[in-house]
Amino acid sequence: MKILLVSDLHYTLKQYDWVLNEAGDFDLVVIAGDHLDISSAVEIRAQVTVIQAYLRQIGARTRLLVCSGNHDLDAFNNAGEKYARWILRARQFGVPTDNDSIVVDDTLFTICPWWDGPDTCSRVGLLLERDSKKARKHWVWVYHAPPDASPTSWGGHRYFGDSQLVSWMQRFRPDMVLSGHIHHSPFKPGGSWVDCIGDTWIFNSGRQPGPFPTHTIINTGEQMALWFSIAGAESVALDQPLVRPVAELTGLPDWLKK
Repeated sequence: MKILLVSDLHYTLKQYDWVLNEAGDFDLVVIAGDHLDISSAVEIRAQVTVIQAYLRQIGARTRLLVCSGNHDLDAFNNAGEKYARWILRARQFGVPTDNDSIVVDDTLFTICPWWDGPDTCSRVGLLLERDSKKARKHWVWVYHAPPDASPTSWGGHRYFGDSQLVSWMQRFRPDMVLSGHIHHSPFKPGGSWVDCIGDTWIFNSGRQPGPFPTHTIINTGEQMALWFSIAGAESVALDQPLVRPVAELTGLPDWLKK
């Protein structure tokens, strides 16, 4: 299976255009949250309309999975916690999203919502517990935040990851977590786009401006993962213990040095 992972596109339409154009070359595309941009001058409901159109088009070209991120929350649940109500409408055109699970080949994908409080956090735990009992050969989580105390959640001065995710990983031991959220982790000394905790591989492609997003290509048949950005490229072998990739980054732009 050939998977394209992106995240944190934040209503950058030229990057959505890139994903749309590339989608047909992949068996699966994962957009791991933060589709919208709460700091944008474009009103959120207008952003939702545009992004839903992109999700429909991408989903028509290949299998697409999407989860919500912290920028995507537009409603309150009965517990008074925010959630992404709009993203659930992606199911209408065949795109699995928050709280869904789907089997592709021999791999179970569990798609987790962004949790805004204890009620939603508990529901994510129940979702993972439910799926842990399902038959599968491999198990992959789509989860916007990377785990805490991981290079994939390093912001340059401290970690910004999800400690609850660490607990769930220790309990359920998925094969992979496909995440995003911390934009500069792949570019900071001590940070990375890839990590391995126990038996679990974690990926966070990061974020960059420009016509194409930072992205990770995971080829399960070749047991390779490759990361691409405007600063360069790196790769790791998934059938070997993780050795921190030797950076091939060249000419880091000023915004990545901050």
